[in-house]
Amino acid sequence: MCSTQATGRLTADPPHSPQGTGDAARAHPGADDRAGRTPEADRTSDVRAVDDDVPGAVGRELERLLADRLARCRGLDTVFAHDIAERVARFTRSGGRRIRARLVWWSLRACGGGVDAARTRAALRTAAALELIQTCALVHDDLMDQASTRRGDLALHADVTRQYAGSAPRSAASRLGGSAAVLAGDLALAWADDVLADLVLDPGLPSATGRRLNEVWRTLRTEMVAGQYLDVQGQATSANTLDRAVRSACLKSALYTVERPLELGAVLAGADGATTLALCRAGRCAGLAFQLRDDLDDLFADPEVTGKPSGGDVREGKPTYLLAAARALATSADDRSALGVLERAVGRADLPGSELAVVRDVLVSTGARDLVTAKVTRLSGQCLRHLGEAALEPRAAARLRAVLAEVTGTPGQVSEDGGLPLAAALTASGTQAQR
Repeated sequence: MCSTQATGRLTADPPHSPQGTGDAARAHPGADDRAGRTPEADRTSDVRAVDDDVPGAVGRELERLLADRLARCRGLDTVFAHDIAERVARFTRSGGRRIRARLVWWSLRACGGGVDAARTRAALRTAAALELIQTCALVHDDLMDQASTRRGDLALHADVTRQYAGSAPRSAASRLGGSAAVLAGDLALAWADDVLADLVLDPGLPSATGRRLNEVWRTLRTEMVAGQYLDVQGQATSANTLDRAVRSACLKSALYTVERPLELGAVLAGADGATTLALCRAGRCAGLAFQLRDDLDDLFADPEVTGKPSGGDVREGKPTYLLAAARALATSADDRSALGVLERAVGRADLPGSELAVVRDVLVSTGARDLVTAKVTRLSGQCLRHLGEAALEPRAAARLRAVLAEVTGTPGQVSEDGGLPLAAALTASGTQAQR
């Protein structure tokens, strides 16, 4: 398993459900006996259908898994089902880009797996579990950040508050919204664990694969929580050093969003250690680039595109690498004006747009934006370099590269210097991927 310790410096690169069936399974018995078709042909056809539309296949798997769980919740209590379970299901169905699901699938396929029905089904269920744990993460994140919107709609806690605003005192409705979000996130996590546990116990999955899958899953959950805690603890304590920013980014995004999904796919494929390690290294680089790009987008991208208000990281006082770099550069240049702007603005919830614009100017004038942009490009190149070290099926590897390029927000081309070896690029800042 790939393990991680992360720090960073300015001059170095930051570093089932029993009733559920996979998309590869047939909806009625005897499908494999149809004239002119062999079981192998049907399985191959199913795999190709997933290849053509991974988000759609994962969405159908989620529909089957969620339908069973919603029915059970409605049997428990209709209010709970309406207020909590149905919101979890709607949020999960709405998805997004299904990045983690696509990484699991294309890692599996690139490692030579996925032709048999059992592995196809296992990959789709693993992807569904990741979508559910992502629901947990985002619902809790919105509550902790007191963000009112998500994906262009009300955040779950804000939606429940709105629902009860006319029938309860304002403060009570707000507390209910927050409590509902905690419980909704917990439910999503419980459902995710259920899906993974059922998969590990599936007799169609080799026991050794199930054990490794469970190990990676357990690691992923803990890393996700650790990264989120560093995020909120950094806001409260102003722990805003570059080392801290890289550690948080590595735990919260690089591992959870990219590296572990790639590792899950490799485990399902039965990939060897060298291939898995190369994928982990590629995922680490892409995941860090993803978080740095997200930091930039928070301030410089169109809110209509990102689906969230601009400048949230500044107003919430998040310990991002971008802000830490700006402080370090301003300190190095003895730019007291820039430091003053950052001191007055970061963590100020009521920061007006005009003053946010001044923060943007500081990020540009100190060189922080250019520095972080360059690191995104460099990390993207390193991602591709490490991917090239893995023994992968060429066509599936090309699809995997395309998803990773989407993750990093770059065209997927190696930077002019060809990137640095992992030892020089990541170890220099204390970030290592090991077996």
